[in-house]
Amino acid sequence: MKKYLLFLLGLFATALPAMAQQTEEITQEKARLPHPYNVEEDGDAKITELLKKAKKEHKKLLVQIGGNWCVWCLRFNNLVTTDPQLKTILDKKYIYYHLNYSPENKNPKAFAKYGNPGEKFGYPAFLIIDSKGTVLYTQKSEELEEGRGYSTAKVKKFLQGRL
Repeated sequence: MKKYLLFLLGLFATALPAMAQQTEEITQEKARLPHPYNVEEDGDAKITELLKKAKKEHKKLLVQIGGNWCVWCLRFNNLVTTDPQLKTILDKKYIYYHLNYSPENKNPKAFAKYGNPGEKFGYPAFLIIDSKGTVLYTQKSEELEEGRGYSTAKVKKFLQGRL
């Protein structure tokens, strides 16, 4: 029994610094990535405004649900706005919006209207909405992930396959 307890203690002692290092790396990564979510914004009003723009431009609305607190949310935004091929698809076919979900602003009106797949799947989650306000598709993030980021090929397929 003592050997078992010593083993567990040793395991814990080596795991704790590694976990602290990972947490610090994520904190630094979040600090250097753009923060696209507006915590104070009324998401329902903004979506209504963007749907008018989508109709005028013959585009769909891609809603990314999450917050600036979420490293995976920031990673996705960074990928699709900096990868030239993905950015071209995004700009051509979508109006891209970041719907904030955080303790400061849970955007209850927007989520009552469109649902919050993040509660079920985790964040970020994505909605593709047509210009009439109909949710056409819901996408969970994990299907697009690869390693500590996103697969460019999977994201491209997602963006192209839902048009």
